[in-house]
Amino acid sequence: MKKIVLSFVMVAGFALGVASPMLAETSSSTTESTTTESTTESSTPAEDPTTPVLPEPGNPIYRMYNPNSGEHLYTPSMFEARTLFTLGWDDEGMAWVAPQQGESIHRVYNPNAGDHHYTLDVNEKNHLVSVGWDDDKLWFPSANKEGVAIYRLYNPNAEAGAHHFTANGAERDMLVSVGWKYEGIGFYAESVE
Repeated sequence: MKKIVLSFVMVAGFALGVASPMLAETSSSTTESTTTESTTESSTPAEDPTTPVLPEPGNPIYRMYNPNSGEHLYTPSMFEARTLFTLGWDDEGMAWVAPQQGESIHRVYNPNAGDHHYTLDVNEKNHLVSVGWDDDKLWFPSANKEGVAIYRLYNPNAEAGAHHFTANGAERDMLVSVGWKYEGIGFYAESVE
């Protein structure tokens, strides 16, 4: 029951977190189009070559740590991160910045081990779901190969927290030195700042 309530709270909070910027973006787009229609074509800011066009900021991906299971959880939802913090998870801050758009990184959950996994591979996600993992129905975008590499590691001795993802090469090397298996680059971040 606790998992159902927590899942509902996280999904509802994530939906609100996603819907709010979308609603704000829609209302600002509506305002812009209304303003543009009422002004002359030569005075619109989009056509002024001296007006800088700034890229939209990316989406922070938060890294949480469960000291009871050893699992790291990555989420684009500050609401989910805050909820987990109140339940005893450690907040390790922002792990990386995801781009606004890109190939989907899927998150699945193993209810038997209490472990989350992240993958770009839809076939891997579908296979895990077919053998009993839950599709969290949560995804966030990966940058392209010009982005910052997020390394994927596997701990063959862990029941939970068996996979770990990090942009930090020193962390990757330290985990390999204590028995983790390096599985290559899992996906890419826009930046780590």
